[in-house]
Amino acid sequence: MSMISTQQPLVYAAATDVGLVRGHNEDALLSCPELGLWAVADGMGGHRRGEVASALALQALRAACAGGAELSAAVHAANAAVLAAAEADAECRDMGTTLVAVRCRGADFQIAWVGDSRAYRVDADAIARLSHDHSWVQAMVDAGQMSESEARCHPQRGVIFQCLGREDQDLEIGLVQGRLRPHELLLLCSDGLSGELEDGRIQQLCAVATTLDELVANLVAEANRQGGNDNISCIVLGRAPTASDEPPATGRPRGRFSRLFKPLIP
Repeated sequence: MSMISTQQPLVYAAATDVGLVRGHNEDALLSCPELGLWAVADGMGGHRRGEVASALALQALRAACAGGAELSAAVHAANAAVLAAAEADAECRDMGTTLVAVRCRGADFQIAWVGDSRAYRVDADAIARLSHDHSWVQAMVDAGQMSESEARCHPQRGVIFQCLGREDQDLEIGLVQGRLRPHELLLLCSDGLSGELEDGRIQQLCAVATTLDELVANLVAEANRQGGNDNISCIVLGRAPTASDEPPATGRPRGRFSRLFKPLIP
């Protein structure tokens, strides 16, 4: 369901789906516009403990941000919460979760991630990946030993080097910051989406959607059409333009993305 933030000129929509193969959904979503905070967590661990890890991580992330913590410190707090739960309950041992989160202050944003859940910047003409997977196949691509297309179908594509809940190594958090322009979106997603849809296909679906709700529904439906081999979760987030917003400096029209925000423009 799409919402308008009353504290910031931001609009968003979110969706999650079990997919066509898994028996239950271990993904979790956080939409907290009052804190300027949105996040996706993709849990793992078996015996439904992945969903415990993802839910705990997002609860701790929100609590830390509400208490004044910066985003990176809040991710560390989420990691500590998952580790503590595993220590307290033997059935929760070996559970973990990836995480991608965005914190917005006005149009400025900071994104943090651990694992292979992703963040993208999307407009009517292009898509750019903002996060960088903590995964074995990404390391092979970075080393020039594997192409992006080979990585997408490699049997080890699910092997990740970082997640919340690992006590055997220091936590590595990816961080990037930027400024969100009118008529563009941030997309957060689990690998259930990015693993089924190439970046170009994601951009195409964004470009033809008429509402944010329709957009997230179409992304989930297309991932299911392509196999639905994992839980599928996504959040799209954009600025709500006003009549005073100027056209792009390139002189190009605002284009098809304007329809996503049309109800918000006076």
